[in-house]
Amino acid sequence: MARILIADDSDAIRLVLKDIMQIGHHQVVGEAINGVEAVKMYESSKPDIVLLDVAMPKKDGFFALKEIIAKDPMAKVIMITATDNLKTINDCISEGALAYILKPFDFEDVLRSINMVLEKHL
Repeated sequence: MARILIADDSDAIRLVLKDIMQIGHHQVVGEAINGVEAVKMYESSKPDIVLLDVAMPKKDGFFALKEIIAKDPMAKVIMITATDNLKTINDCISEGALAYILKPFDFEDVLRSINMVLEKHL
């Protein structure tokens, strides 16, 4: 079981991800609705994995990723994006994201990404 922080500005996406975490027997330790909250919650909860949406208000996921990695280079972040723009994906990977999930997603894709990150990086 991993401790997961979910950061997405969509209530519906957070709800779906919480349900997926329950199916996968993972614990949700926090929910952030923007990048500023994501960084603060990362520092306070020290999750095993962050599911971080790229497009969020106040501070987007890309800048939140950079800040989280700057504070903790061992942070395990999986980006969530509605676009398959290779530049965006490559930029996130080059800044330290370990994987990405494209929206819309199904629970198997999400759990497979989490398990891959856990197996390779814990």
